[in-house]
Amino acid sequence: MTTTLTPKIIGQAEKHHTVVLARALGGTTLDEKQWITLSQLAAPTTPEAHTTRIAALTQWDRAAVEIALGKLLASGYVHEVPSGDIEPTESGRALVATVRAASVDTITRAYSVASPEDLATTARVLEAITTRLAADLSHS
Repeated sequence: MTTTLTPKIIGQAEKHHTVVLARALGGTTLDEKQWITLSQLAAPTTPEAHTTRIAALTQWDRAAVEIALGKLLASGYVHEVPSGDIEPTESGRALVATVRAASVDTITRAYSVASPEDLATTARVLEAITTRLAADLSHS
């Protein structure tokens, strides 16, 4: 049996990943936008650069990312350092670790159905598709 990669298959996988994330975020104060904005902040950077990066990564408008970042700053998960850069606080880092740990078993089981080689191929294909979609969306 040959399976063809379609938007339906990708969409179903994305929806299931979203449910895994939603369950992991249960009990926190974070929504998906805040989670991505926080979890992608690994090193000090300017608020402008981080907002630009997250908006490009997610295709969200900048205002939505700025709102998420503002909530993270207000909640104490992110703080501004003297240079004006932002970085996660210790509580922000701990929250990222907790949320990731909450989903690791489910994700590990799901991904174990494919060989490392198949996962590498899938990653390359999805990155190529995403790059092409991003380029097409930026021109429309």
